Amino acid sequence: MQADAAIVTSQAMRGLAANATTEGRASRLALTVVAIAFLVLFLVLPLIVVLIEALRQGFGAYVAALVEPDALAAIRLTLIVAAVAVPLNIVFGIAAAWAIAKFEFPGKAVLTTLIDLPFSVSPVIAGLVYVLLFGAGSVLGPWLESHGITILFAVPGIVLATIFVTFPFVARELIPLMQEQGTADEEAALSLGASGWQAFRYVTLPNIKWGLLYGVLLCNARAMGEFGAVSVVSGHIRGVTNTMPLHVEILYNEYNFVAAFAVASLLALLALLTLALKTLLELRFGRRLAATRH
Repeated sequence: MQADAAIVTSQAMRGLAANATTEGRASRLALTVVAIAFLVLFLVLPLIVVLIEALRQGFGAYVAALVEPDALAAIRLTLIVAAVAVPLNIVFGIAAAWAIAKFEFPGKAVLTTLIDLPFSVSPVIAGLVYVLLFGAGSVLGPWLESHGITILFAVPGIVLATIFVTFPFVARELIPLMQEQGTADEEAALSLGASGWQAFRYVTLPNIKWGLLYGVLLCNARAMGEFGAVSVVSGHIRGVTNTMPLHVEILYNEYNFVAAFAVASLLALLALLTLALKTLLELRFGRRLAATRH
């Protein structure tokens, strides 16, 4: 009787396992189909439409839209802003991550919370804050004007707004990585006579270089594509304070669709290049990069 019961139990367990496996495969297939359909509908198709519209009047019109003086000014300003904002965020991100991961100090929790602030504040609100700080009716506005310092509706305001919306990216990639690594390596280097700078240069930096590069890619992509905060502080001065996203908006509002999609396609290509580099990093250094994301 016991043997028969054992056989029945074993058969029942195999039946449940088979059903669970079948249901699991069906669920995975359904989820995969839904995910792929979502990506195709909301990511791939828009990119295809952008490229088709950009080339609607031929490659000559596409190139002409990109070499037009206002478009070149927008491209140049976008690259300048990214070239200023990204290095500053690298310095801040490394310093903040090093302080939070390696040291204990009063206000550590507050600093960690403030790093996440741009993720919870609308970029438009961030731009409005700079208007309230540096505008003509603010406390600092008259003083800045009297000293010939222009912040709003100029490159400095755009750089400040971009720095605000992008500064969490590097720090947020490095903090969990540094916390996982601990302080043992740095303590060993210091005990052997290395200075603080030598410990950072030869121990800390090599350990975080791939996570740092990953954060820089994300920071640069956001800096070049930022619209909300930059739109508030730029003044939309054509050929002077328009970045590429703002230039696309102006062209589209003027019904110059080919030129608008041409500049948008350039932004899309930059985004795809960033995605390709990100994927390459994940494939080559998957374990280290996985640790930076969790």
